[in-house]
Amino acid sequence: MTIQSVLLPVFVLVGLTFALLVWMGRSRLGAIRRGEVKIGQIALGEPAWPEGPTKVANNYHNQFQLPVLFYVAVVIAIITQKADLIFVVLEWLFVALRLLHTYVHTGSNRLQHRFKVFLAGVLVLAVMWLMLALRILAGI
Repeated sequence: MTIQSVLLPVFVLVGLTFALLVWMGRSRLGAIRRGEVKIGQIALGEPAWPEGPTKVANNYHNQFQLPVLFYVAVVIAIITQKADLIFVVLEWLFVALRLLHTYVHTGSNRLQHRFKVFLAGVLVLAVMWLMLALRILAGI
């Protein structure tokens, strides 16, 4: 696989993270401007933000949890030259599930749906890691 095809899903996920950062900042600033929250209420990190900015912020913070394992797997796959078509398809599936997770998390935030999407992402990532580990350790 080309380096571009291996890294494109990474760039999409990084783009999502930056988009969430901008969205979080704008929604928080909007809440302050509308008087929904006062600076003193949030200066020390108290949970005084309205629901909308909180959902976006929570999803933004999620991008530094499970996706970290994704990024590491991609780097290892590149270094060891184990990224093939199957690996790239799994990358795209993981990224698609992260996008869907963001949609649910920042929208309806129905825990049942969000958990199912999250679990699917975990399973895809686990398959990526298992495949990568077997290929490296078994020399495949």
